[in-house]
Amino acid sequence: MIPSANEPGMKNPAPLICVIGPTASGKSARAIALAKEHGGEVISVDSRQVYKTLDIGTEKITEAEMDGIPHHLIDIRMPDEVYSAGDFVHDAEQLIEDIRARGKHPILAGGTNFYFDALLYGLPGESKKDVTRRKALEARSTEDLMREISERDPRRASRIDPNNKRRLVRALEIIDEHGLVPERDSLTPRHAVEWIIIDHDREILRERIMTRLVSALSRGLIEEVARTRDAYGDERLKELGLEYRIIGEYLRGERTQDSLLPALHAKLWQYARHQKAWIRKLNGGQN
Repeated sequence: MIPSANEPGMKNPAPLICVIGPTASGKSARAIALAKEHGGEVISVDSRQVYKTLDIGTEKITEAEMDGIPHHLIDIRMPDEVYSAGDFVHDAEQLIEDIRARGKHPILAGGTNFYFDALLYGLPGESKKDVTRRKALEARSTEDLMREISERDPRRASRIDPNNKRRLVRALEIIDEHGLVPERDSLTPRHAVEWIIIDHDREILRERIMTRLVSALSRGLIEEVARTRDAYGDERLKELGLEYRIIGEYLRGERTQDSLLPALHAKLWQYARHQKAWIRKLNGGQN
């Protein structure tokens, strides 16, 4: 049961409504329906939809699909600008305060689970910067980095995005200094939360991922990646998510066009399984 909207100046505001689920599960549509029902505004919890021009590859919601519901933290940076979890926490906290001050419900929706963790429990511990070590880590593949994190800190490995090299590198830098990525500052969330979980059966989700990919490719995903590559280069392309990385391999002649759909589907399914594991932990191991 979701409480009624906040009254301006309330000492105990209603819980945040957080819509979570794996990729292609339908989080955006659910968030809009909830916003209409309960008088809310949507805060995007997506590490890539913050970037302008990355529309098809991130499955960015369109203005028409928003259907008049205000959305925040979409199209706020250019792709060559870094937007961190710390930036998200700062911006989300300000938005939550502002939305509540206007008597509305903040509704957070997205698949970047690390951003939810950072907002609710704080960021992992910091580490000293070692330029030589960082360059060595950045030269390794995401698979190799993830393998080392899994061996050295299984708890962190279960929560990190295995395709985000920047976060994998930072995790290993922290592990180098602390032995493990420290636990959050507190086990008590900073905000009361009403979780709305969308978690389809495996086969249904696999079909939804394939349908989304076929649509994205038909709408010009390869051309969008090519434009992004031309503007920002291969190294940045690799940091913008698996769709951009895999299609970048094709654009560089490292894979065939026929291999794109199977490779993208396999990697997105792997990512969805990672997201589903995070949801299971949230549910105390259920699902």
